[in-house]
Amino acid sequence: MTQKDYPRVSQGRRLVGITLDWLACYAIALGFFAGSGTLADRVPNARIPLLILLFAEYSLLIALTGASFGHRLVGLKVVRFSDAGPVTPIQALIRTALLMPLVTAITFDENGRGINERFSNTVLVRSR
Repeated sequence: MTQKDYPRVSQGRRLVGITLDWLACYAIALGFFAGSGTLADRVPNARIPLLILLFAEYSLLIALTGASFGHRLVGLKVVRFSDAGPVTPIQALIRTALLMPLVTAITFDENGRGINERFSNTVLVRSR
């Protein structure tokens, strides 16, 4: 398949999807792993758990269902670029690992695919 077979997903939908994932994981990290005290005291303790939760949520949900929590809420899913089939666990891990340094998620090629999508041979498409 070529990029023409996949309509571009807007930057806004991408941003809202990853923001929803981040906020959900942040709430869990603050609630369960950041200790007690005021919010200002707990925020620094939530940083590492947040990254671990985000990596786990993103990679597991994409590998198992084709969409993260945020993707599902904004009507997106991840498919293989070559044949629009389900993403393999390795592709989900590569995509997630490259997403973590946010620069790869906001750097796009001429076809609107992020660097993390190109290296994992995946593409983000609308599911509804």
